[in-house]
Formats: sequence, structure tokens, C-alpha cells
Amino acid sequence: MGNNTIQIEVAYALENEQFLYVEEVEEGATLLDALKASQLLMAFPDLNIDKVGVFGKLAEYGTVLRAGDRIEVYRPLKADPRDRRRKQVEQERKKRVTI
Repeated sequence: MGNNTIQIEVAYALENEQFLYVEEVEEGATLLDALKASQLLMAFPDLNIDKVGVFGKLAEYGTVLRAGDRIEVYRPLKADPRDRRRKQVEQERKKRVTI
């Protein structure tokens, strides 16, 4: 690692596969700088990056990274968790009524 670089990680997950890339970026690099130069975008050039975070907390593209940070690229949810829970509750209630 060079004098003016820091090491970070870039994480991305599909339904059945996870990717973790160790990257070197210049000190003072932003989250967006790191993503643009990442191996992730080399592997997935058409990836739509709408939501990102650092260690599980949503972050802005202008966030300045620190050594050891892990950028996480989030996929869109397939279903709203609240809607999913409502459907589960409805199904449980129907089962109780028919038994």
C-alpha cells in the first residue's frame, strides 16, 4: 500500500452469491470515487447503484472514507417487508379460522 492510500472493502450480494473486493484508494477519497474505481463496477458495469452504506448504515456518495471502511451496495427490495408481514398475519388468521 502506498503512502497516501488506504485500504477499504466493497461488498455486494446477489440472492445466492456474495462479492467482497479489497481496494486501495487515495486518502480523502469519497464513497463515489471508490465505487467508480472499484473491481465491482468492472465485474458489473451496468449495475445500478442507488443505495449504498458503510458498515450497514446508509451513506451519501460524498462520504469521505477511512482506512478499513466497508462500502456496501444494496439491491432494491423485491417486496416491502411490511406488506410481506401483513400477508403472513392474514394467512395465519385464516388457518386459525379453518381449524
